[in-house]
Amino acid sequence: MSADDAVLVRIAEALERIAPPPAPAPDFSAADAFVWAPEPDRLIPVPRVNRVEMGLLVGIDRSRDTLMENTLRFARGLPANNALLWGARGMGKSSLVKAAHARANAETGTLRLIEIHREDIPSIGRLLGLLRDQGLRFLVFCDDLSFDKDDSHYKSLKAVLDGGIAGRPANVLFYATSNRRHLMPRDMIENERSTAINPSEATEEKVSLSDRFGLWLGFHPCTQDEFLAMIRGYCDHFGIDIDDARLRAEAVEWRQSRGAMSGRVAWQFVQDLAGREGVPLDL
Repeated sequence: MSADDAVLVRIAEALERIAPPPAPAPDFSAADAFVWAPEPDRLIPVPRVNRVEMGLLVGIDRSRDTLMENTLRFARGLPANNALLWGARGMGKSSLVKAAHARANAETGTLRLIEIHREDIPSIGRLLGLLRDQGLRFLVFCDDLSFDKDDSHYKSLKAVLDGGIAGRPANVLFYATSNRRHLMPRDMIENERSTAINPSEATEEKVSLSDRFGLWLGFHPCTQDEFLAMIRGYCDHFGIDIDDARLRAEAVEWRQSRGAMSGRVAWQFVQDLAGREGVPLDL
């Protein structure tokens, strides 16, 4: 190979790295859930999703029923809304999304869950292009979605959720969880008001992303009774033998040491209790 040929080969390889060929259609029969990984674009099958059963989610009845109805409509081929689950940490937002997918897919067999990480949001247009012509329905899910100062990724999401020329594919729905109702910190919004030439327009541009979600489901801190009910539900489900008096005393001490009450803290207590009692936990 001559020196000129070697240079041409290196240039061709560099161009392929910059603009890789389109990803081949994945085998959606390989799993019910996938993780999106860009550059190179691919969908990685998840053989077993980390989730809990719907019946173990306590204290979120209204949000549970609303999201389940929306998900079932979509899985059956009917119109449905993008959903934003926002609010208190550890109260079952992502668990509810995964449980709703499991129940809807059990009924229809045609719903696939696609997880996209927040940092990969700029590539969501390519993901939707890959899903558009498939004969299945897809629930694209982003956990803990939020945007910080100088983060423009939200513009990519706005375009594909509602308003882009191609629009969101009819067979794709987008669910996101966040601790922030408007997906952006309050000081970021207030800073836009104070520095922009037209404060109202700047603020609208920042918060309009959340308007792309037809469903807003709020999750609030649980009460102590709900916290104890969560733990009792787990204990009954996994066969952990503990009387109510001992459960209450140990659970209250646990949450006081953590300084918080939530579904996540309840599950952490159950893991500790099961370990002490020698009971395996198999979700």
